[in-house]
Amino acid sequence: MISDVIRVLMPAGLAFGVGIACTPILAYYLYKYKAWKKTPGKLAMDGSEASVFNALHTKHEIRAPRFGGVVVWGSVAIVTAALASIAALAPSPITEQLDFLSRSQTWVPLAAFFVGAVIGFVDDLYIVTPGGSGLRLRYRLILVALLSLATGWWFYDKLDVVSINIPLGDPVYLGILIVPFFVALSLALFASGVIDGIDGLSGGVFASIFASYAIIAFSQDQVDLAALCAAIVGALLAFVWFNIPPARFYMSDTGTMALTLAIPPIAFLTDSLGEGVGVAVLPIIGALLVATVASNVLQVVWKVVFKRKLFRIAPLHHHFEAIGWPPEKVVMRYWILSIVFAFMGVIIALVAR
Repeated sequence: MISDVIRVLMPAGLAFGVGIACTPILAYYLYKYKAWKKTPGKLAMDGSEASVFNALHTKHEIRAPRFGGVVVWGSVAIVTAALASIAALAPSPITEQLDFLSRSQTWVPLAAFFVGAVIGFVDDLYIVTPGGSGLRLRYRLILVALLSLATGWWFYDKLDVVSINIPLGDPVYLGILIVPFFVALSLALFASGVIDGIDGLSGGVFASIFASYAIIAFSQDQVDLAALCAAIVGALLAFVWFNIPPARFYMSDTGTMALTLAIPPIAFLTDSLGEGVGVAVLPIIGALLVATVASNVLQVVWKVVFKRKLFRIAPLHHHFEAIGWPPEKVVMRYWILSIVFAFMGVIIALVAR
């Protein structure tokens, strides 16, 4: 028999090791086939040229390949499949304990994780083709909405989730409205994927978020879910190892979509099902994701109402670049804040149990 701590930490270590070992091979083929955007530059949300962004990042867009997210979900897939296969082929108390693939805790978040990875991978393929601009936003929104609708219905119909727990308060009953709430949450998190905009930024922020939920799930005795979150953290750290400036590659949509779509089911599993407050603390743990989406929304509203921009450029991390912060300073400060908010969220979650 092995302790639950080892059951959680071993997948993290294995995912980190797999990611470090496989990245040179992946990078070789990404550079060989020139898997980067062929035409630099972006458009603003109103369709005009994003002049400030293009001045800051035009060269970076064609300097390194996309598809770095393959390191994250590929490492998790290899570790998950390997531990499950070993448990099936050589069953023993140890191998069965290390297998964290379980219907009650990890099937749903893993499904969302890999479906998001596939959608993002297809989008990246379209982006790196000559003249390509990726899947249209409305198609991605439709796919995300359909996936989250099915997942939200699963929580409502199969798992009887009808309320959201509030720290030190009574649960908020939503009934069937839990389904559109889940869809709205998933779409908001999908929108936060634009935080993948500076070398090293997104990997560190997402690692803090998933590490937080690993601790929360572990405190609820959901060891399989904690192991999955830890494996994602290990894979993210392997990605960050190669993504620090100058980045070997970018996470891009195949990574951000996988990660952002896995967060809602994990948050729900650590809420009423785990007798915790996993959903209520998400805005705290993911505060930088909230800030990213909020800055985009405020920028649009400000331009419509006041006919001028609130920020030099949105989302917020690019605004800091535009006012003169070096990219490394933005990244380091975001990492610090992500750890601080993660601690705050975890403390609230543990106290509220």
